[in-house]
Amino acid sequence: MNETFSIKEKWRQFLGVLLPILISQIALFSMTFFDTIMSGHASPVDLAGVAIGASLWAPVQAGLTGILMAVTPLVAQMVGANRREQVPFTVVQAFYVAIAIAVGVIVLGGLALNPVLRMMELEPSVHEIAREFLHAIAIGVVPLFLYTVIRCFIDALGETRVTMFITLFSLPINVLLNYVLIFGNFGFPRLGGVGAGYASAITYWCILAISLFVVGRVQPFVEYGLLTKLYRISLSAWKELLKLGLPIGFSIFFEVSIFAAVTLLMSEYNTVTIAAHQAALNFASFIYMVPLSISMALTILVGFEVGASRFKDARQYSYLGIGTAISLALLFGIGLLFFNEQVAGFYTTDEAVLRLTRQFLMYSILFLISDAIAAPIQGVLRGYKDVTTTFIVALVSYWVIGLPLGYVLAQYTSLAAFGYWIGLITGLAAGAIFLFGRLLRLQKRLIGGKSAV
Repeated sequence: MNETFSIKEKWRQFLGVLLPILISQIALFSMTFFDTIMSGHASPVDLAGVAIGASLWAPVQAGLTGILMAVTPLVAQMVGANRREQVPFTVVQAFYVAIAIAVGVIVLGGLALNPVLRMMELEPSVHEIAREFLHAIAIGVVPLFLYTVIRCFIDALGETRVTMFITLFSLPINVLLNYVLIFGNFGFPRLGGVGAGYASAITYWCILAISLFVVGRVQPFVEYGLLTKLYRISLSAWKELLKLGLPIGFSIFFEVSIFAAVTLLMSEYNTVTIAAHQAALNFASFIYMVPLSISMALTILVGFEVGASRFKDARQYSYLGIGTAISLALLFGIGLLFFNEQVAGFYTTDEAVLRLTRQFLMYSILFLISDAIAAPIQGVLRGYKDVTTTFIVALVSYWVIGLPLGYVLAQYTSLAAFGYWIGLITGLAAGAIFLFGRLLRLQKRLIGGKSAV
């Protein structure tokens, strides 16, 4: 990354960082999509087992990898401040933390998995597939977390195209492994939905191997010498990383887990309602890749400028990103107004499900606009290393405001299932307003020459 002196230069650098991140996020989303679709073609039982296993794994994965995302603002600020010699030590300590977290997940997951699945009172066949799917995923936990650290390091240098190519290269590997292991092709045993778990785990090892080759052989990563020196474990470095990473991880966990909670609460409604909810939520999750990618890009760019004490440039990047996200959200919203039937048609041909999905999609427009404000601001605040605020806002907006309000609307008004969506939208909008106020105060303080919080 380079210092920029005009809005045009900032716009060019912003797009250069953003577009590869967006492509990478869509590719990662596609892996989950293909796991689900291909398992569904194996059998309905395999689909149900994978869906249960994935719903349990997704919030845990998102939250714990979120902790490791602290590497991005840490490294970005070091590079911006020309303290590059500190980068290898920080990244290696993050490797140690990643291994510790991964081992903890495997041990605790092994102890808690069966009790959790028994509480869900699943059909025996679905229970077995979900359990074996998660056992298979466990094989890839260590490489997944190590790759997360490497990806954050690469992205923090502004080389997001590299992680894009790594992710794009791994996508066909995942699809091929699904084809081989789920359906038993090329002489391999037919594992059904469990094969999707093994395919993901093997893909994680492949991604790690590719990324290790890149940082060990390709410029500008080679000059940091990440793989040439082992440092002793530093508890003070772990403390700094976790102080930044834990709020990030918990805020992501609260955000991801709330949708799993709503899906469970939706189980009281009929199959048509559940199917329509899941279809609309899947589309909203896909569109969310845009503000999420903008958020990740802003963490890198703002962190770089803050590290160099160029606070006015950091503010310009923040509003450039927020404005882009809101503009795109409005365009997506207008598109949904006119083409909601076509979008719903991607998911179902059943008339009842189609009609209800169209209604849910109208509510998702408000989701898009709220996310377009909240997600980029979260990324900006992480660039400033102000992460406690986003953690508190995620907890309050979803679990204190959104879910209770949604439950009341769903249970005690005629809104029924739509009440949950209105509650979450209200909570997210309130959070976006609070985050924007926090950003204004923080930037005013920094540009005014006072110390950050």
